[in-house]
Amino acid sequence: MSTATTDLSDAHPEAQVAEPLFADYGGRLAFHGPIKTLKVFEDNALVRSTLETPGEGRVLVVDGGGSTRCALVGGLLGELAVKNKWAGIVVFGYIRDAAEIAEQDFGLKALGTHPRKSEKGLHSGHVDKVVTFAGVTFKPGAWLYADLDGIVVSDSAIHKK
Repeated sequence: MSTATTDLSDAHPEAQVAEPLFADYGGRLAFHGPIKTLKVFEDNALVRSTLETPGEGRVLVVDGGGSTRCALVGGLLGELAVKNKWAGIVVFGYIRDAAEIAEQDFGLKALGTHPRKSEKGLHSGHVDKVVTFAGVTFKPGAWLYADLDGIVVSDSAIHKK
């Protein structure tokens, strides 16, 4: 089954391709699945509560507004992602505990690393809303494919089964 973003982008020019803003941090460098979205700002309580639910092979897309003031995902949340079978996480923001996350079996793309933890209960967030960043519109239920070459998003599954 080919899920290489290069092959998918070539075969499906209608698919969206994210701007190359993200670095790879998780122990799994290639991942794909249906999208679940969150929009948060400097508060990862909603990220935690979402990762505590069954991932069912989905990819959690977190629009953190690109804030450079704190991390939204760390090693403990990575453990939840693995335990609850999330395929991966894409964070428009920063992460911490990079060495620990590199050992965990899930995919994680983020803008970079930051040592400061986020606040809890500071801001409300939104679940399953359409979010846009990196030149891509992420819709709940659309499919995300990620690997070392980047991120491709399609309204439906486009990989060969």
